[in-house]
Amino acid sequence: MREFATDPPVEVRVGDALREAGETLAVAESCTGGLVGSLLTDVPGSSDYFDRSVVTYSYDAKLRALAVSRESLDEHGAVSEPVARQMAAGVRDTAATDWAVATTGIAGPEGGTEEKPVGTVFVGLAHRGDWGTGASYTTVDRYEFGGDRAAIKEQIARRALETVLTAVESRGV
Repeated sequence: MREFATDPPVEVRVGDALREAGETLAVAESCTGGLVGSLLTDVPGSSDYFDRSVVTYSYDAKLRALAVSRESLDEHGAVSEPVARQMAAGVRDTAATDWAVATTGIAGPEGGTEEKPVGTVFVGLAHRGDWGTGASYTTVDRYEFGGDRAAIKEQIARRALETVLTAVESRGV
């Protein structure tokens, strides 16, 4: 699980950035099946900033645990920008954390289409601003990774953490 790790690993750098900022993180995972949360909790002291990882693999789980709309799931499918956006915002709000990241994609080896080939993922990022400031936001990026199922999952998990790291560091808190 270290094939795509940097030195120091992104999970360590995310933890340092969140701890320095005094901020917290929650995760909503689908295709990564808990891997993002696992990487985060591999770091001693991660309870200082990591709240939870919610694995919502099915449509029903996304609907019930994260309030992803039935309309988004019906119209766009689980592997889509609207679903990643709602997953990130949903876990941010239910966990009451400063940050949230969500992963929804196709790890393979089957399930891909021409429009969404195996390795496609949407990574959603949500930030909580103070009430009344309009500073809360959610973004989504689409990526495509190659390799076998394990390699794709690791690349997705590490990309999700890089997304968090970039956002936390760019706020300059």
